[in-house]
Amino acid sequence: MMCVARRMGTAGWVACCVAMVSCGGGGAPLGAGPGGGAGASVLACEKRVYGRLPDGREAHLYTLSNSRGMRVRLTDYGAITVSVEVPDRDGALADVTLGYDRFDGWLGNAPHFGSTIGRYANRIANARFTLDGRQYTLTANSGPNHIHGGRVGFDKVLWKAETVRLRGAVGVRLTYLSRDGEEGYPGNLKVSAVYSLTERNEYRAEFTATTDKPTIVNLTNHTYWNLTGDGSNDVLGHHLLLTADKYTPTGKGRIPTGKLAPVAGTPLDFTSPVPIGSRIARVPGGYDHNYVLRNPGGEVALAARVVEPASGRVMELWTYQPGVQLYTGNYLNGTKGKAGVTYRKHAGFCLETQRYPDSPNRPGFPTAVLRPGQTYRHVTIHRFTAR
Repeated sequence: MMCVARRMGTAGWVACCVAMVSCGGGGAPLGAGPGGGAGASVLACEKRVYGRLPDGREAHLYTLSNSRGMRVRLTDYGAITVSVEVPDRDGALADVTLGYDRFDGWLGNAPHFGSTIGRYANRIANARFTLDGRQYTLTANSGPNHIHGGRVGFDKVLWKAETVRLRGAVGVRLTYLSRDGEEGYPGNLKVSAVYSLTERNEYRAEFTATTDKPTIVNLTNHTYWNLTGDGSNDVLGHHLLLTADKYTPTGKGRIPTGKLAPVAGTPLDFTSPVPIGSRIARVPGGYDHNYVLRNPGGEVALAARVVEPASGRVMELWTYQPGVQLYTGNYLNGTKGKAGVTYRKHAGFCLETQRYPDSPNRPGFPTAVLRPGQTYRHVTIHRFTAR
């Protein structure tokens, strides 16, 4: 990798890196999954000052690009995905994520646009759990419950970052030490999030974590997608396929009951592609449900495919997590976003790969426990094509 630095006006110094990467052989850089390809590729990254936190610390913006024109921007504040630009069937690029034009917007990012969520994505009932006979009390920030890591989750801290060269990809490795007792969680948790872009128009995330005490971990990315490339449109016409025959029903506060229920015969059935909005009127409040993926874990497999008919953009989601949360932006109610667009209800959808909600209190769910000597691993791949 060759890196140089140049002055960019008042924006500060920009570190520009170009990686000459061989895409042939050896499989994918972040675990198994859709891959392949041959020949040489040029992948680039740029770093610049993005803004300042209230305490004066600098946040940076990283831009990843490939030779096919795809661009991804992310920041070390909150390990947030700022934008993802992908081509439509005619090759026209557009940003297919919701968010903000300026750094200050992310500081008040209540909808969690693009955020890396932790320590525990989704909900934990009554903001408490018991591990090895000891009860831990977490921050209650959703009525009596805990959601998305608490009041100051991983999406509201400044991560350490470095650009990295991977096989067939260029990316940014972000690291954070979540100290024992933060938001009520036990153990000093060392977290790494590597976000990378490949020549195959894949945006990949690999999360790892280790701990010095038994704890719980459930990380995810909370990007809101709109494949039209225009946040003034809704996503109800997007066609969605989910490789899930069951879901986890919920009760008060959207806390799981502990049961698994079939999607067949319900408006939650996306086992065949249907428009997101075709049955949403029959779902009180809109979709905000955890789906039980068919993949038993261990191997990266297709979790979802989304097609936007007008642009021809297609996004596939691959993971080996046991669940994925479908959320259809039900609470967007006028947030001012990119290019001055007002985001209305259903302006974006999220597909959050995860352990099931409230797993620490549900022994029958896949475990979210991490112990000293173990490593938490989580791979998610967003693959973009057009047709």
